[in-house]
Amino acid sequence: MPWTMLLWDGAIEGLLLSAAMTCAWAIQQRSGNSSWIDFGWTTSVALAAAGGALFGAGTEGVDVRRLVVAALIACWGFRLGGHLLGRALRGVDDPRYAALAKQWGAAAPRRMFWFVQSQAVAGMPLVLAVVLAAGRLGAWPSWQDGLGTVTIAAAIAGAGLSDAQLRGFAASPFNHGKVCDRGFWRWSRHPNYFFEWLGWVGFALIALPLAGGGSVGWFALLAPLEMYGLLVYVSGIPPLEAHMAHSRPLAWARYRDTTSAFFPWPPRR
Repeated sequence: MPWTMLLWDGAIEGLLLSAAMTCAWAIQQRSGNSSWIDFGWTTSVALAAAGGALFGAGTEGVDVRRLVVAALIACWGFRLGGHLLGRALRGVDDPRYAALAKQWGAAAPRRMFWFVQSQAVAGMPLVLAVVLAAGRLGAWPSWQDGLGTVTIAAAIAGAGLSDAQLRGFAASPFNHGKVCDRGFWRWSRHPNYFFEWLGWVGFALIALPLAGGGSVGWFALLAPLEMYGLLVYVSGIPPLEAHMAHSRPLAWARYRDTTSAFFPWPPRR
């Protein structure tokens, strides 16, 4: 895959992500609901990645690998985007964004705009990983294709089931003020985040040039590395756990002391 074409595609996709996040910011400012930001990010990343997989740099006709990778990222976007759209339509605001807006005060609209633009930048390595997976040379299917496809499918299913378990728990009035510790949530405090990260591991597995064919494919590793850093250390676990510690301190303290933060593991006594 030529470097110049890859950089050109990256510039176009970056502009598209920036425009999409500007629209998401405008909707969030008008509605007061921050769930539209995550919905806009998911949808724009999925569309840019699927388009890049099918028609991106180095395309010389649509082959099976491109079709499968495009279908996988479309399934990811449809599943996560549908979940986030449901939250937005129900008026469920994200406590992480609410905390940021409160912290920023009168400067919140301006700072939120630049925050969502940073999210657009963060989406570029993810799009790149999908494009590299779709464009890897070699006959389909290889063991990489099989392992990566199974990993992505398991990640999408696991994230969907995690979200469904949490919705079912929160829907019961008897669980008000409690912490969900059922299903995957018994093994991880954030199984939805774990499965989200696992999906990008799958795309990197497909993209890696383990049989030769150039070094550019190794850049696909940026996607799971970035996603792990963001979820575990920046915008995922830290602000959400701070909110949980404030809203239900006793139940959260017991849960935190017995349950793995990210990787699923049997609960501690």
